[in-house]
Amino acid sequence: MGTTFHIKLNTSFFTDISKIEKKIQIKLKQINNSMSIFLPSSEISKFNSFYKINTKFKISHDFMNVMKAGNKLYILTNGAWDATTDPIISLWGFGSKIFQPHIPDPDKIKKTLSKTGFENIKIIDKHHIIKKKKALSINFGSITKGYAVDQISLLLKSLKIKSFLIEIGGEVYAQGTKKNRMPWKVGINLPYNNASFNEVYKTINLKNKALATSGNYRIFFNINGKTYSHIINPKTGWPVSNKIVSVSVTAPNCMLADGLATAIMVMGYEKGISLVNSLKNIDALILIIDANNNLKEYSSKYFFKQ
Repeated sequence: MGTTFHIKLNTSFFTDISKIEKKIQIKLKQINNSMSIFLPSSEISKFNSFYKINTKFKISHDFMNVMKAGNKLYILTNGAWDATTDPIISLWGFGSKIFQPHIPDPDKIKKTLSKTGFENIKIIDKHHIIKKKKALSINFGSITKGYAVDQISLLLKSLKIKSFLIEIGGEVYAQGTKKNRMPWKVGINLPYNNASFNEVYKTINLKNKALATSGNYRIFFNINGKTYSHIINPKTGWPVSNKIVSVSVTAPNCMLADGLATAIMVMGYEKGISLVNSLKNIDALILIIDANNNLKEYSSKYFFKQ
């Protein structure tokens, strides 16, 4: 997944940590082999180079889990979350391999958009999907880390570990409490491009739920006084310009929080808060920078009452 992970366990002195670590490494490798776009041999890379339309493509249990979640997110957010936008992101120079930002030709954006759309991937049965466009490709990067967090959480629970904190690439799930029976505290980064990676805007208590954050204050470029971020609107093919710099979402599972944080970056804070308030056990903190360069926050009713 091109990132790091940290896991803290609150368990007995006699627990064999090395065995737990080995199980975690095996599971993470399994997920990575399925959905890493950095591996030519991964399932997702093979699907992206599979050019037969309306032809069954067999996928693993992990891949199917993420595919189903993606389908729900795509519908729930009215297309604001879309895993097929990689060609557009690359067109703007924000690709995963080469960072060469520039403003593409509008006609090229339209042409590239015609090769996207998550609705063009269909689940056929328990083991197969198809693509309806030959050049269609997918990147589950916006929810794979969240999925990995959830899977490690399930693994630890199956090993009867009742208190732990999992963090993969900034996405977090907390279970139980710390050793002193105090709640796990998780920080939200200060959303300025010159802020250090460990500079915290605010902290929240997290218990038996996930927190995921998405932001556009690190990856962007400026041309003629205008800022273009790497968060692309899947419907227009252009970077969003809604003043949002960071979205943090808490949810029962990390994959959902991960996907919603990305989608709300596209939707804007008004639609984003409205969506969150309509969902059960979901909360969000949205940070924007106003016209006077001041940081403002918008939060759902219970975000700071975790």
